[in-house]
Amino acid sequence: MTDPGIDFEQVFQALPGAVALLRTDLVYADANEAFCRMSGRTREQLIGRYLFDVFPDNPNDEAANGMRNLEMSLRRVADSGEPDTMALQRYDVEYQDRPGEWDERYWSPVNVPVLGPEGNVVLLVHRVEEVTQLIRAQGGREGDRAKVLQAELYTRARELQEVNERLRQAHAREREVALALQAAMLPVPGPVARSRVAVRYQPAVGALNVCGDWYDLAELTDERIAVAVGDVVGHGLRAAGVMGQLRSALSAAVRVADGPASALEALGLYSRSVEGAESTSAVQVVIDYDSHTLTYSSAGHLPPMLLHTDGSVELLDKATDPPLGARPEPAPRPEAVIPFDEGAALVLYTDGLIERRGEDIDTGLRRLADCLTRHASADEERLADTVLAELLSGGANSDDTALVIVRL
Repeated sequence: MTDPGIDFEQVFQALPGAVALLRTDLVYADANEAFCRMSGRTREQLIGRYLFDVFPDNPNDEAANGMRNLEMSLRRVADSGEPDTMALQRYDVEYQDRPGEWDERYWSPVNVPVLGPEGNVVLLVHRVEEVTQLIRAQGGREGDRAKVLQAELYTRARELQEVNERLRQAHAREREVALALQAAMLPVPGPVARSRVAVRYQPAVGALNVCGDWYDLAELTDERIAVAVGDVVGHGLRAAGVMGQLRSALSAAVRVADGPASALEALGLYSRSVEGAESTSAVQVVIDYDSHTLTYSSAGHLPPMLLHTDGSVELLDKATDPPLGARPEPAPRPEAVIPFDEGAALVLYTDGLIERRGEDIDTGLRRLADCLTRHASADEERLADTVLAELLSGGANSDDTALVIVRL
């Protein structure tokens, strides 16, 4: 909605439901009038203050754990970028005019992320339904039944929170193991023939989208090297295992194939026998220092970039074919050749570097090309650091990223 005639601040304040906006550090950014009425706090008492400074848990009652549960929910939303609907929660809210006295309340919260232009979470929408009167209405002749119901609700809510926490810890452990496995399988950057090479791998921030990206460097002769990057669909331990198999297979294939296209053809055939390798993208470039040429072929991967000595950037997009296993029958892959001048730089990368949610891919390509042009004179190590710093600033990497820069 972009109608300039709509006052969205006024709309927010007029919403009948209680809604607050929090930053990702759980500090209030705003709250509408309904939220202020429900919570018994003014906007001045909320905005700019940490959530649990305003609403701490009741220190006198261990059963009053609603705020602790809310914190886990909000942090999950901030980390995952996914909404979270909480079970009914009991909150003890301290009276403003009677410090040390608490009002037992029952709230049903929903927490939703607000994404910025780079696809990262910038705000949290915290909507609350007040059900205190409904719970209290179960008193009188049904008082005992209501108490049993409340106890069951508390028990189920605690069980759900415990399950969510165990899942989070299990996912975190899997992520650590997968990253360690990936690091063990990827080659350690070092001198390759005459090349000066900078390699970077950046895991996704606050997500499980890790361990599908890979790179490889192979010395073919004294004057020829092969460099490749690829991206396996999926994440975690399974993606790390598939990645290791495909990287090793391509590294072997390029040493005996006639060129990068033939190597990718062989990799495509091999991928049919590897579960989880379907739709993997990869690009292979053979650098010939004797003829000063780059020979390349791409299996559905983003185009490498050639940074010329004058600062201009050229896309290597003349030999692009579908990803591995995408065709029902194998077919020859295209191959292209391009000359380079000494001092130019070859840049290969995976989609985590440039893709952003809700943004056209060409915007990301232009952003990378502009960065390379502005820092064309930097050596390969400094250029790699600069590219990551500029393109992944503000936690923009919701997917893992591999980057290889070869100074030619």
